[in-house]
Amino acid sequence: MLVWAIVLLFAACAAGVAWYFAGGVKIKAGWQNGRSLLARYLDGKRREKFNLQLPEALATMSNALRAGFSISQAFDSVVEQGDRPMCEEFEILQRQLRIGMSLEEALDSMSRRVGSDDFTLVTTAILISRRTGGNVTEIFDKISETIRGRMKIERKVKTLTAQGRLQGIIVSAMPVFLGLVMTLIKPNLMIPFLTSPVGALSVLIMSALIFVGWLMIRKIIKIDV
Repeated sequence: MLVWAIVLLFAACAAGVAWYFAGGVKIKAGWQNGRSLLARYLDGKRREKFNLQLPEALATMSNALRAGFSISQAFDSVVEQGDRPMCEEFEILQRQLRIGMSLEEALDSMSRRVGSDDFTLVTTAILISRRTGGNVTEIFDKISETIRGRMKIERKVKTLTAQGRLQGIIVSAMPVFLGLVMTLIKPNLMIPFLTSPVGALSVLIMSALIFVGWLMIRKIIKIDV
């Protein structure tokens, strides 16, 4: 009876976690806008890919402007030559401009939709240059250089913290691995222990401590650039 109670408890917990991950995943303009962990993870991965493509998009727009194209035609060149998700977002931007939305409103909408600090900087530069008459191509080149430099620093930070991430994975997985091995080697000792109230409580406490330790290691090695 106790075994079935433990099994049902773990099944309910697993179902709740699955529902939480799947819940709130909503797609709006190509971006994940849910509040669940899965939605935030997908949102972050897509934003990361967008930021990686941004310097190349800025170079494409800069070359188009140097060739005498307008800013709208420069956006079209990104749609034609860019990869996803960059081309998708600029295509949405162009559609908004065609239905009568102003450039400032369309750029602000894209900036809020994407959620990228780098693109917010690009949006601000475009709007200021249009008001003051600055050289947009030089601004794009400088922003692209700045973004590339920051990405280089981020890659270096990831390299330096790789050992800490590996240690976090090993420390978190080792108790689970040892428990499985001991259960396979000595099932007559481990199964009665795991099905007892003391054993189940010990497993829950161990899981909580492993999770807290993983969060602490993740907090230490996470460095914002």
